[in-house]
Amino acid sequence: MPQNMNSEARDRSLPSHGGVNGSQTESKLELFGFDSLVNILGLKSMAGDQAQTPLSPVDGDDIPVNVERPQASSVKLGTMMGVFVPCLQNILGIIYYIRFSWIVGMAGIGQSLLLVAFCGSCTFLTTISLSAIATNGAMKGGGPYYLIGRALGPEVGVSIGLCFFLGNAVAGALYVLGAVETFLNALPQAGIFRDTQTFVKVNGTDVAQPITSPSLHDLQVYGIIVTIILCFIVFGGVKMINRVAPAFLLPVVFSLFCIFVGIFLARTNYPAEGITGLSLQSFKDNWGSEYQMTNNAGIPDPTGKIYWNFNALVGLFFPAVTGIMAGSNRSASLKDTQRSIPVGTLAATLATTILYLVTVLFFGALATRDKLLTDRLLTATVAWPVPAITYIGIILSTLGAALQSLTGAPRLLAAIANDDILPVLNYFKVADGSEPHVATLFTAFLCIGCVIIGNLDLITPTVTMFYLLCYGGVNLSCFLLDLLDAPSWRPRWKFHHWSLSLIGASICIVIMFLISWAFTVVSLALASLIYYYVSIKGKAGDWGDGFKSAYFQLALRSLRSLGASQVHPKNWYPIPLIFCRPWGKLPENVPCHPKLADFANFMKKKGRGMSIFVSILDGEYHECAEDAKAACRALSTYIEYKKCEGVAEIVVAPSMSDGFRGIVQTMGLGNLKPNIVVMRYPEIWRRENLTEIPATFVGIINDCIVANKAVVIVKGLDEWPNEYQRQYGTIDLYWIVRDGGLMLLLSQLLLTKESFESCKIQVFCIAEEDSDAEELKADVKKFLYDLRMQAEVIVISMKSWDIAQAEQQDESVEAFSLARERISGYLAEMKGRAEREGRPLMADGKNVVVNEAQVEKFLYTTLKLNSTILRYSRMSAVVLVSLPPPPLNHPAYFYMEYMDLLVENVPRLLMVRGYRRDVVTLFT
Repeated sequence: MPQNMNSEARDRSLPSHGGVNGSQTESKLELFGFDSLVNILGLKSMAGDQAQTPLSPVDGDDIPVNVERPQASSVKLGTMMGVFVPCLQNILGIIYYIRFSWIVGMAGIGQSLLLVAFCGSCTFLTTISLSAIATNGAMKGGGPYYLIGRALGPEVGVSIGLCFFLGNAVAGALYVLGAVETFLNALPQAGIFRDTQTFVKVNGTDVAQPITSPSLHDLQVYGIIVTIILCFIVFGGVKMINRVAPAFLLPVVFSLFCIFVGIFLARTNYPAEGITGLSLQSFKDNWGSEYQMTNNAGIPDPTGKIYWNFNALVGLFFPAVTGIMAGSNRSASLKDTQRSIPVGTLAATLATTILYLVTVLFFGALATRDKLLTDRLLTATVAWPVPAITYIGIILSTLGAALQSLTGAPRLLAAIANDDILPVLNYFKVADGSEPHVATLFTAFLCIGCVIIGNLDLITPTVTMFYLLCYGGVNLSCFLLDLLDAPSWRPRWKFHHWSLSLIGASICIVIMFLISWAFTVVSLALASLIYYYVSIKGKAGDWGDGFKSAYFQLALRSLRSLGASQVHPKNWYPIPLIFCRPWGKLPENVPCHPKLADFANFMKKKGRGMSIFVSILDGEYHECAEDAKAACRALSTYIEYKKCEGVAEIVVAPSMSDGFRGIVQTMGLGNLKPNIVVMRYPEIWRRENLTEIPATFVGIINDCIVANKAVVIVKGLDEWPNEYQRQYGTIDLYWIVRDGGLMLLLSQLLLTKESFESCKIQVFCIAEEDSDAEELKADVKKFLYDLRMQAEVIVISMKSWDIAQAEQQDESVEAFSLARERISGYLAEMKGRAEREGRPLMADGKNVVVNEAQVEKFLYTTLKLNSTILRYSRMSAVVLVSLPPPPLNHPAYFYMEYMDLLVENVPRLLMVRGYRRDVVTLFT
């Protein structure tokens, strides 16, 4: 393929290749319906740039091919400068230099080794999980937030990501305070305010010794100045940070060399003052722990307010092993994230853990316990040749760690903002390749606020909790992805297992509660509040997270556990199939009658249950496939707007009857198939002269009967109340035929909604003879009592009804007469057509048999029922009546006449037909 492409080809979404060979290749591919590989990948040349990764499309969406040249970052880092150095600077920080010898003195050598191994195992296992997730595909900016968000979903990712951002910002203050405290201890004359002197009796000595510590105000003033200087360096961008980083790291390495040389020469250089040199006796004396009370500065004091134990030391020491995310925080600036993050992070983790273990042994054999507990800068005291070199190394080490925190935290916040999940974070968005200046200012503001607190031992538990939350999230992400083992889970890093990630997550939780259950509860509550806020205010992000795979696996297992047998009535839930295609006209932007969605919600108890909204698009599938996708998206959006839990489906079929017949046979899986078909009554068919509706309507009902589906037909849908319109009066049930208790159950579900909760239920039963009324009433009352349903029972005898008297006072008789006339005219027309064509009677394309006496009986029965409804239930909130099945071999037109007569003058009516099973049970 030629390297140069003309401008016209560059502008096209599917670029053509120049040259004869290129055109021949394209034509061959087009024969099989394929684009060229270059076009599919969105590349411009064989050595061209990588295409931007498209967002995950919604089902049915087309993925746009993006061939624009992505904006490349000006600087791309390798493993050493991009991951290893930042991690090493973050891990090897203030705790090692000014607190580690004190920890060895307090916990002893044995428990100090246990402490390092325990905390180091947590970060080591987290690094393994991080390596697995980071090598499972390309990473964008955001580091651990990006990994957790794509594995556990946007809500969990944002909540843990924001907590980790706060942890990084607070850690910056921790490192700045450590650097300033070291500087003021090295040069006390640099203090502006008077130092604090504490006279304490160390380990029961008779004479109180003065212990000098820097003034809090000096820590605050110098801390603010240092933070501002570091912010200016961060504002210089990645180039400036890379130039400055070696200047911070090389003196640190040299200071470590000087410390270890000083340890070996300590017996010669410091023959007294508690420094014994490498002594076996000191090693034995310092092997056990000696936990005791200290003041706020950590100096042993029997009257102090702080008691130290192993749990408290875990909280103090753990920040010394954190920093493993420093490289992944800068993932957007790395050349190869899948190689650099595992190699660089693991190398830094192992190097520092080995250093800590060796240092515990050396410090324990170097000095007496009193010296370990009182000399907060023992590393500088023993350094060779002079302490000043180590002071410089300590200061630069802590400043380097602070620089990495102030570099990673703003990029983390900007990555969260760029995902556009929380609108409130839009101020921190940055363009690709740009520096997050606003986020840097905000991070500096938080850092300065923590510097003003000025107490390292109060800040470290807060940092620890936020870091542990993030590490736990990374481990849980890898555990979930590894356990589900979806086809897309193919990490290049092979040294991982879900059990290791689970152990890592468990250690994180154990450490959190070991440190402080109060801090743990507060941090989890903060993460939960952010999670709740994101779920309420955040925008949905389709990232293909691991929870989706878990839901899929759970759904499959649940579906299999339900089995193929019929669900027991105690476990029966209504799964309505809402037939959206209206027997009427709706605005173009409304895919479903709004009251139909409201009615679907009324059929659920406390919102539990699933609805399937279905609409049929007339036409050929190949011609209407795109229209169907667009209609499905519109319907999904609409039911989400109506807050109705359900799914949307659009079916393309030559006719409504064919489409519905396919739906009723295939919709759903196993026992999650819809069991109730809900649709609107076609009140407009005669007014609009829609002669095709009767056959379609009757065909749908017959299909439901054959498929063993219950049917609910809503008449007066326009008058159906919404969730804010309260109804009064009664819910009247005309229970004519046995329906498995579906009508009774629907009435109870209506009572659970605010609109109908003030209503009462009345059950009307039809008795053939007056003598049967009392016995029938007693039986129905007992049945309702056993069903735990409150209702008044009214029995009506149809034999006592006098048609002659009704003709004088019942307005339904006029509708009855008109219906009889129309049926007679339709029947005469059918007979005349059959005689002319010399064939049997036909209607709706099939042979029919008309028994005129039976037709008259149906009309009279329908008239009696309508008159009874109007007499007793004219003012009721809603009427439920049994739906009669279409008579066999009768024209669909006749059935529509029966139904029109049944619903005449009834404003709000539900016609219900159950199916061949019970949906309620008498037994517990």
